[in-house]
Amino acid sequence: QVQLVESGGGSVQAGGSLRLSCVASGGTYTRYCMCWFRQVPGKEREGVGCVGSAGTTRYADSVKGRFTISRANGGSTMYLEMSSLKPEDTAMYYCAADRGGGYCPIDVLTDRDRMDYWGKGALVTISS
Repeated sequence: QVQLVESGGGSVQAGGSLRLSCVASGGTYTRYCMCWFRQVPGKEREGVGCVGSAGTTRYADSVKGRFTISRANGGSTMYLEMSSLKPEDTAMYYCAADRGGGYCPIDVLTDRDRMDYWGKGALVTISS
């Protein structure tokens, strides 16, 4: 059974930084496209960024230049380095994985249904 577990959420002031981690277990995660999504109450879950098994990354326009996604530990761990944080970045951040071979297509961030596995989320709160 594949499990994704997020950690590293918390509260920081605007302009600060945070790093989220997602650890995958129980599957062939080296062949997964892994992604971060986020959601605030009353809004749809939106894609933040993804990283493929070969290191290809995709980012939402709203976070380009501020967030960096990477993988380590043979692909089982994914990080989201967030800097220059804004109050509008406040959300529950979810780790997700698409088991479709490791490539993240260009439209992956707008296709939540493509994800096969989800973590339970990590809360990020940015104060002004």
